[in-house]
Amino acid sequence: MIGYLDLPSGLSGDMFLGCLVDAGWSVDRLRAIVESLGLTIDECAIDAETVLQGPLRATRVKVRAAASQHHRHLADIERILDDCDLPNEVRNRALAVFTRLAKAEARVHGVSVDEIHFHEVGAVDAIVDIIGAVAGLADLKIKMLYASAVPLGSGWTKCSHGQIPLPAPATLELLAAVNAPTIPALGPGEWVTPTGAALLAELASFQQPAMSLQKIAYGAGGRSADWPNVARLWVGEQNDISGKLVQLETNIDDMNPQLFQPVSEKLFAAGANDVWFTPIQMKKNRPAILLSALVPADREMQLTEVIFRETTTLGVRVHNIQRRHELDREIHKVETAFGDIRVKVRLMGGEIVGATPEYEDCRTAAAEANVPVRTVLDAATAAAQQIIEATTHAKDR
Repeated sequence: MIGYLDLPSGLSGDMFLGCLVDAGWSVDRLRAIVESLGLTIDECAIDAETVLQGPLRATRVKVRAAASQHHRHLADIERILDDCDLPNEVRNRALAVFTRLAKAEARVHGVSVDEIHFHEVGAVDAIVDIIGAVAGLADLKIKMLYASAVPLGSGWTKCSHGQIPLPAPATLELLAAVNAPTIPALGPGEWVTPTGAALLAELASFQQPAMSLQKIAYGAGGRSADWPNVARLWVGEQNDISGKLVQLETNIDDMNPQLFQPVSEKLFAAGANDVWFTPIQMKKNRPAILLSALVPADREMQLTEVIFRETTTLGVRVHNIQRRHELDREIHKVETAFGDIRVKVRLMGGEIVGATPEYEDCRTAAAEANVPVRTVLDAATAAAQQIIEATTHAKDR
């Protein structure tokens, strides 16, 4: 299951919770999570109601915190998460959101994360919003989250530090850290809160996925506006674009060649299917490198971001792969004198047509045995050939 946050009026933590409850998440489950965090009803109460935002029905979740509350540090949040009854994945993702928020506040105020005393992270409503959002996504089995461009307003607001401009400095830091796309809001004011920005920065990819829609949920904001103040969560299954590929490429003529290897490593780590470099000549016969990467279509933006961050290029071209022919493949392990080596077996119509040892396995085994890589590669290739021959003989019988 995947989700797409459509943000015509921005996002706050309670709007995120409203979307999840409107999508079918139980508000009683949210209350149980609050109780597991050790927060009493005197510190925090949660209400959910159906409201109208203009002509649209939506769910409004209110996290009512006590007027006087203990403003916790990041270390306090970590202890709360360690002691609560939530899956490790939920705790880890929630802590990652809090850490992003803490780092943003620290950058804004020019101090370390350990030094800062920030109610923005430690306040009870932020704790409930963030942990609830992460837990709700897990309970609804939304494995991947995407988001639209973020609408940002303008103006001034008061906080514990005095008057600050809008968008809030921490909000801008959080969005800038992930190169989030922004658009002008429909009116002045704060339409994306630091909590909302932290959730987006940690949990979402900023692109609209190809998906088969199953449900549309509406989360209401508390502020009145001349338009429906809602966030929309589209829920569904990823469709066949997940099997489609695009080719990213860019010409680079001003970068130290030693840096191309880490570029390749980071592209592969981010999900590229293949990466290659081609020597080319540019205008005035300048030598250059054509960097090419074959990537899943639904990860185009993430891989493009890697190229921008890791190279000196100013632009990346995108080519849609209209057709491709691809063999089925399986991974088998073969025994050699140097240990087990993985082998990629290629199949056509169920018939094995070839098998190739995994180079990294061969390289590692060669280093451990202090022999040439080719020696291990030859041994693995011979063992792989036995798989082909055994399959061929079985078919002949």
